[in-house]
Amino acid sequence: MDTQKLRQRILDLAIRGKLVPQDPNDEPASVLLDRIRAEKERLIAEGKIKRPKTKRSTDKSHYQ
Repeated sequence: MDTQKLRQRILDLAIRGKLVPQDPNDEPASVLLDRIRAEKERLIAEGKIKRPKTKRSTDKSHYQ
C-alpha cells in the first residue's frame, strides 16, 4: 500500500470513528454545545463577557 492510499485509509477510518475505540463516557457534541451556550449566557449575564455583535448582511442585491 502506498503512502497516499494509507493516508486515505486512515482518514476514512477516523471519519467513521473506527480509528480508536470509542469511550462510552463521551457525551454527544450536542450536549457539549448546549453546556457551552449556557456557560456563555451565564458569563454575559454576570457582565464578565460582552454579547457578540451580530454581523450585518453583506448581501447588497436589494440595491441592484
